[in-house]
Amino acid sequence: MTKNTTEKFKTNTKIVNDLFNQIEKIIVTNKAIMSYQINNTLVNTYFNIGKIIIENEQNGKIRAEYGKEILMNLSKKLTNRYGTGFSLSAIYNMRLFYIRYKNFQPLAGNLSWSHYCYLIYIEDDDERSFYEKECINSHWSKRELKRQIDSSLFQRLLLSKGNTNKEKVLELAKKGQTISNPTDILKEPYVFEFLGIKEGKPILESDLERSLIGHLSSFLMELGKGFMYVGNQVRITLDNNTHYYVDLVFYNKILRSYVLIDLKMDDMKPEYIGQMNMYINYYNNEIRDEVDSETIGIILCRGKKEITMEYALGGLSNRLFASTYTYYLPNKEELIHEVEKVLNKENM
Repeated sequence: MTKNTTEKFKTNTKIVNDLFNQIEKIIVTNKAIMSYQINNTLVNTYFNIGKIIIENEQNGKIRAEYGKEILMNLSKKLTNRYGTGFSLSAIYNMRLFYIRYKNFQPLAGNLSWSHYCYLIYIEDDDERSFYEKECINSHWSKRELKRQIDSSLFQRLLLSKGNTNKEKVLELAKKGQTISNPTDILKEPYVFEFLGIKEGKPILESDLERSLIGHLSSFLMELGKGFMYVGNQVRITLDNNTHYYVDLVFYNKILRSYVLIDLKMDDMKPEYIGQMNMYINYYNNEIRDEVDSETIGIILCRGKKEITMEYALGGLSNRLFASTYTYYLPNKEELIHEVEKVLNKENM
């Protein structure tokens, strides 16, 4: 290949690449706009279909005794004309969608219809608003949204505060989960159902740790916002020859803090707190940079006794916490009952 041919080839390649990059930018941008517009149109279409059905029910045109038959025939006619997407269950979802959102219409384009199909089955307005805001803020997929609803994230966040009150409920409903101090990253309990471990099955701490690392993306989602994995069995050496190992080390980029997690297979014991306090002091003095906030320590155990915890934690850093974990999804009714008890206590 001659010198002129080589230069011509390079020039042509550069032109092609430049053209490609410009065109690709337009395609990607417009695809995003089209996706937003299509989703927005779809959500609004289903909202208005639900509105028409409800208004006809309220005006007496669709009477209760044969309402199901009317909606079934309507579903068949719409399906024959417009294809899938108008099954009887879909029609009922559109109807419920309007009922849930008629007083405050859904935020256009932020969530897909699939997201709303999960949200509309949450009866409590504050709880539903929380999941909607958090879904938008954290960019949850519909699968992630379902998992957080199933694991009762809303109730667990309220209970983890220890002093749940109506103001906190309203704050969560309006903003989703906000993180401004260490207590905001805690949950009670943590749910590790993604590991597939049966309740009551014996398991070693090392096996639990290995399983959590093997399901790191799910574990990070359960931990919450801003967590980045640093390592497991991270060594701490004192007096030159004494070694200790932190089970799991993360960094939370929102709080700008190292987060140390110790896994325990039994109930909380006071000696676990002393060990974690040592880890925290070491990280504060030896590891963290000037831009980092103080280190946070979390001991995850199977159970804890509040009086013991109160005495064991008294006088220590307010960045050392203990929380429980479970291998299966919590009983939502029990969690709701616990939240109601705390709320009623606050109002006494």
